[in-house]
Amino acid sequence: MEIWFSELHTPDVKLSIRVDRHLHSEQSEYQRIDVFDSPEFGRFLTLDGYMMLTEKDEFIYHEMITHVAMAAKPDVKKVLVIGAGDGGTLRELTRYPGIWHIDVAEIDERVVSVCKEYLEQTACGFYDNRVHMHFTDGLKYVRGKENFYDLIIVDSTDPFGPGEGLFTVEFYGNCENALADGGILINQHESPYYENDARACTRAHKRIKSVFENAYVYQAHIPTYPSGHWLFGFASKGNITPFDFDKKAWEALGIKTRYYNTDIHTGAFALPTYVKELLAT
Repeated sequence: MEIWFSELHTPDVKLSIRVDRHLHSEQSEYQRIDVFDSPEFGRFLTLDGYMMLTEKDEFIYHEMITHVAMAAKPDVKKVLVIGAGDGGTLRELTRYPGIWHIDVAEIDERVVSVCKEYLEQTACGFYDNRVHMHFTDGLKYVRGKENFYDLIIVDSTDPFGPGEGLFTVEFYGNCENALADGGILINQHESPYYENDARACTRAHKRIKSVFENAYVYQAHIPTYPSGHWLFGFASKGNITPFDFDKKAWEALGIKTRYYNTDIHTGAFALPTYVKELLAT
């Protein structure tokens, strides 16, 4: 008998992946955590039945949520990552020797524990001695911080359940306060394609623009996320833009990537017309 994992992307569309084994299932204080093994995508993590990552395509998300900011601001020293329970964003950040300190605010300690046990490919990011874990609500953690971080990455779940508070004007305002001058905020911005996702994307962008003087959106193709078309937000406290970066300086670091490169960096901000129109509404 075949076993399939299915996630509804709309009431009329779903993603289905054939599963070899259901490796883990539990209900934490905050959400249901499952890990599956599949012949096509390798091991994958779901929270409350929603795909978070697969071993086959996670590199796209984690490279794009990290390297765009690091290329634009190579002097980053202090980083806050909100979410990141799988460790993939930390794996990419710790490839930069110039970073001194990384705080992580993750609400669900069990997600981290499960990923350490079953998803070593991403969980390796937790073991760097520059990483400091704080198992708390990211909204509460960032509140009251002032002029401290050079980079904040919001590697959150979708805008409901435990991640809902990370898509509010209050939260973005607290992030702006927590950033030092010239600091950058990166957030996962949802998909622009299906109606409900597009509404969430538009709301998030409007709220960020109401707080940050400079706010941009860029994109990546992630096969297992709804529609495969995914957006990220880039906002800065000051005059830093994602376009004025030193390509040769980043390439000289010798960081081996599978998706991100300096051409993708520039091209990712060239949005399709329907996305431009959506963000302008």
